Amino acid sequence: MHTRHRLMATTASALLLAGTAASTSAAATSSAPATSLVVNARIAGHCSFDRVVIDVKGKLPSTTVTRVKELRYDSSGKKVPLAGKYFLEIKLSPAAAHDNAGRNVYKGPRLIKLNLPKLKGFALTGDFEGVVTFGAAFNSKPSYTTKQLHRPERFVLDIAHHNTCRSSRSGT
Repeated sequence: MHTRHRLMATTASALLLAGTAASTSAAATSSAPATSLVVNARIAGHCSFDRVVIDVKGKLPSTTVTRVKELRYDSSGKKVPLAGKYFLEIKLSPAAAHDNAGRNVYKGPRLIKLNLPKLKGFALTGDFEGVVTFGAAFNSKPSYTTKQLHRPERFVLDIAHHNTCRSSRSGT
């Protein structure tokens, strides 16, 4: 009988520990922030600036814009085939352009040549290890500003250029 009580106590302890580990694991998973999903990028020309908008589902991740000498794909290191003399690299982290099952959620352009006043090309250059990277190509050195907008979450890059719209005033 003594052995049976010891076995029951050991089994109860094991179940208690397993339950505690499972609840601790579940609590850690539920309190961990979900990865932000980069779902789209939109590009447009305006009178005095070209604009790139990157749409995010979830919390807007930290985003950096860096001048680089050339654009390369994150996974392979191969050069991105966009013509230009100046380049900007846009990194969102932590973020992904795919869901937990590995399915692509990004619906925007992957590689596009443009003929806007400043912006000449745009590419998705990486979705790797929690970082989503884009590249932008220019023929002349870009002057830009950035902002974060909410509800819906999005990152905005505005590249200044000379005014291409006609003035509504008459010359008289």
